[in-house]
Amino acid sequence: MLTGLTSALTLPAFDDVRRAVADPTSPGGTVSLVRGLLPALIARTAATGTALVVTATTRESQDLARALEDHLPAESIAVFPSWETLPHERLSPRSDTVGERLTVLHRLAHPEATETGETPLRVVIAPVRAALQPLVKGLGELEPVVLRAGDRMDLTQLAETLSGLAYSRVDMVSRRGEYAVRGGIIDIFPPTADTALRLEFFDDEVEEIRPFAVADQRSHPVEDGQPAPVLHAPPCREVLLTPAVRERAAALAATTPAAADMLERIAAGVAVEGMESLAPVLADGMEPLVAVMPEETRVLVVEPEKVARRAEDLVRTSDEFLAAAWESASDGAQAPVDLSAANFRTLEQTREAAGILGHPWWEVGGFAVDEELVAPGSEDFTVPAREPRGYQGDVEAVLQDVHGLIRDDWAVVVLTEGQGPGARLVEVFADAEVPAALVDDPDFTAAGRVEVSTGAGFGGFVVEDLKLAVLTEADVLGRAAAASTRDMRKLPARRRRNQVDPLNLAPGDHVVHEQHGVGRFVEMVQRTAGRGRDAHTREYLVIEFAPSKRGHPGDRLYVPSDSLDQVTRYVGGENPTLNKMGGSDWAKTKSRARKAVKEIAGELVRLYSARQATQGHAFGPDTPWQRELEDAFHYVETPDQLTTIDEVKADMMKTVPMDRLICGDVGYGKTEVAVRAAFKAIQEGKQVAVLVPTTLLVQQHFETFSERYAGFPVTVAALSRFQSKKESDRVVAGLKDGTIDLVIGTHRLLSGEISFKEMGLVIIDEEQRFGVEHKETLKAMRADVDVLAMSATPIPRTLEMAVTGIREMSTLATPPEERHPVLTYVGRYEDRQVAAAVRRELMREGQVFYIHNRVQDIERVAGHLAELVPEARIAIAHGKMGEKQLEQVIVDFWERKFDVLVCTTIVETGIDIANANTLIIDRADRFGLSQLHQLRGRVGRGRERAYAYFLYPPDGTLTETAHDRLKTLAEHSELGAGMQVAMKDLEIRGAGNLLGGQQSGHIEGVGFDLYVRLVGEAVANFRGEAQEEEKEMRIELPVDAHIPTDYVDHERL
Repeated sequence: MLTGLTSALTLPAFDDVRRAVADPTSPGGTVSLVRGLLPALIARTAATGTALVVTATTRESQDLARALEDHLPAESIAVFPSWETLPHERLSPRSDTVGERLTVLHRLAHPEATETGETPLRVVIAPVRAALQPLVKGLGELEPVVLRAGDRMDLTQLAETLSGLAYSRVDMVSRRGEYAVRGGIIDIFPPTADTALRLEFFDDEVEEIRPFAVADQRSHPVEDGQPAPVLHAPPCREVLLTPAVRERAAALAATTPAAADMLERIAAGVAVEGMESLAPVLADGMEPLVAVMPEETRVLVVEPEKVARRAEDLVRTSDEFLAAAWESASDGAQAPVDLSAANFRTLEQTREAAGILGHPWWEVGGFAVDEELVAPGSEDFTVPAREPRGYQGDVEAVLQDVHGLIRDDWAVVVLTEGQGPGARLVEVFADAEVPAALVDDPDFTAAGRVEVSTGAGFGGFVVEDLKLAVLTEADVLGRAAAASTRDMRKLPARRRRNQVDPLNLAPGDHVVHEQHGVGRFVEMVQRTAGRGRDAHTREYLVIEFAPSKRGHPGDRLYVPSDSLDQVTRYVGGENPTLNKMGGSDWAKTKSRARKAVKEIAGELVRLYSARQATQGHAFGPDTPWQRELEDAFHYVETPDQLTTIDEVKADMMKTVPMDRLICGDVGYGKTEVAVRAAFKAIQEGKQVAVLVPTTLLVQQHFETFSERYAGFPVTVAALSRFQSKKESDRVVAGLKDGTIDLVIGTHRLLSGEISFKEMGLVIIDEEQRFGVEHKETLKAMRADVDVLAMSATPIPRTLEMAVTGIREMSTLATPPEERHPVLTYVGRYEDRQVAAAVRRELMREGQVFYIHNRVQDIERVAGHLAELVPEARIAIAHGKMGEKQLEQVIVDFWERKFDVLVCTTIVETGIDIANANTLIIDRADRFGLSQLHQLRGRVGRGRERAYAYFLYPPDGTLTETAHDRLKTLAEHSELGAGMQVAMKDLEIRGAGNLLGGQQSGHIEGVGFDLYVRLVGEAVANFRGEAQEEEKEMRIELPVDAHIPTDYVDHERL
């Protein structure tokens, strides 16, 4: 905590500001002070009333909230987030956003409420977008469901209440805002909770509440010392289907044909996507955020120039988007009713509303204000403090300046993000003979030494009059901290089996039965057998095979639910031939495939044996530095990430060289696994090579690794076309003499000119992008070096080796906490829709990737886009540009100097721009499936909802293959779809061009799953692991073997 800062700021000017802002009768005014002093000012303001702080962006709101936690209890601070959607958009905001907003509003309306033990709110921080958007009246009065173990409530009544609060009833809870009922158990995932909760009822009493993981549906015990879980379930929508809302919808439906379909469903009690856009005509009224703030609230607008500019943009395009949002909807309608009450208010209107309510309005910024420009009656203050000089990681300059300050009896405080960087900074100061100490609560008046402490900080500052300098880690190291998630607690690791849902079948899908061959799935049925006391009911999977006699219907096989292990989904050719039940053709097909896989198995085993016989370097256990690096990770690891990291480390600690494939969808945290593995190798004096397919990805990884290793004595270098000859020569020499610890490069790393002093680990990103000759070079390199390969859509050859146990495989299948599926649209190109999509993204401060894969006319396309959306700043990027020019464009886009990047597929791999959340692909019919999946992975990497538009010519017809590809992407838009896309790719393209022609026929004959199993058996035989033929033994008992539908009413469970 930095509680001593406000008392140390004994400046008369700061005291004047404090008194003025604390005065509830003041009309407000302007305060000029540096960013770093803002948290201290807000903390003092909050001591005498509530503060509503308005920032320009969501990121600034979150950063300021973290900085304030060093001055005030965290429970007294809340961020009021903005919707990711726009007010008139026919898409609903995310349930977690709504839950956070309604929780804040409820706490403001009930400051005395203690159901979750909160202290009253003292500071509410809202991005300008949230501050200017009107709210439905009375949202603070919506009561959440609060239950503890021992409370009484009827389970049916609880389910009805949750439905009334807009929770979706599902068969199996997988995301926030859902609940599922099974007998006396109800699973709920509240929108504001970190984990889902399982409530077990005994009659009408809540007997137990346990957290559970949605990944594997297993509950995990509450750790010792942790408080007992409490269900706190706020509503998931801001427009609820109350009787009044339904009545209004019914009345409007009769007079508004353009929106009749939407209104009729609302009137029938069906929650419709985007119904919030009709809030002005369905709700009791709208009110601004300032109207729900308590008495004695001060409004503080941070950096008013930025806020005003942002507010103007929002208001200017609000009406325009109202038309675009409805016109680009499927019915092509204009907004059918007056929805202007939901428009963003102007900043001036919001200020007037605050004045009427008696809330003083203060503008707090970094500019000194000319007295002539101050509004009459308002007050103006300037606090004499300045920002420190930017060191940009120049440690020598930092030491020189700090040394001078200490010599002149200044108090110097350095704030770091964690204990690790702090301890290393103390060592650095000590080596330079600067007195320094690591402290928990710094003394801002202690002259003559440097005090290093943990704290978020909102920026450093220097106060000459007090001889006080406060520096942050960002000031010293020249980098900002990464965005923080809701909290930093680690989730317990859970091992997930790498498997596809076996019942993810639709009628008509092809399946493979181990004994009978390829058939067609019909349905799941319940059958009763036996009579009288021996009658029993079982559940069966019905599979249809080829008819045994010509002209007859197909034979049907009823597979009991306890024998589902014999059935796998067919992946292979497009339309396989159905086998006959009991016929000899299936046995012959299997026999031919068995013979064919022996050859592959032999080659695989030779590779495997050579690797097992090789002695590599066994790395030691984790060091304190390793733990520091891992603790400095700013996101919550997923359970799969934690498990994978443990598996990689275990491999590295063996004498046998590691050969592991990590298969995880785009944005699932593969890079962080690589960062930790590389750091482990570097600490033991080994060098690491990170091999990537494109020069742009080199730059991206170079930034990531450099940022993660900042503060550690690790030298990171890049080697690609972007480096000059001189830079390249320096890197090559550094690898040879061992002064470079980690190098990131393209396939140039595989050339003969590069030699390493002591190579310890090779990391291959996007392995599927490297050609055969590169793979051969890598194979030779693999002999005694640890290899970690990473892939989002593994090509089936890689998949096959991993599945059959030749290479170890880890799967990252759980999406990061804040990720949501990309909303995918497949359709014909229309100018109006493209313009609306770009404008939607600009309205929420986002950026757009526009993919056009023909360099010849890319300038024309960019020009046309500029005509459609004149306010957008557009840049062009393609592979034929000069390296430096291309790099500059990408860096400028990354730094948000442009809104739209019109480019070729050069961005397909690895470019990570969290602010880019709309992807538009022109002529999507010309792209390959895994290519389209990779491109879609470029968006949706932050917490904002992402959109992908796959467009094809309005007058053209799609080929069957193109149609199948686009259909697959539309179907597999959920998170973690990479594996399904890879399997579907195998289906569409056939196996021949991936696994070699001689094998493709066998795969089409028996299906990919069984083929891989046969390879596994052949590998086991080569290894001498005799496999006994399993003898089938069946015991039939007259007992029911099914779950009644009144207990669990869905087949998938």
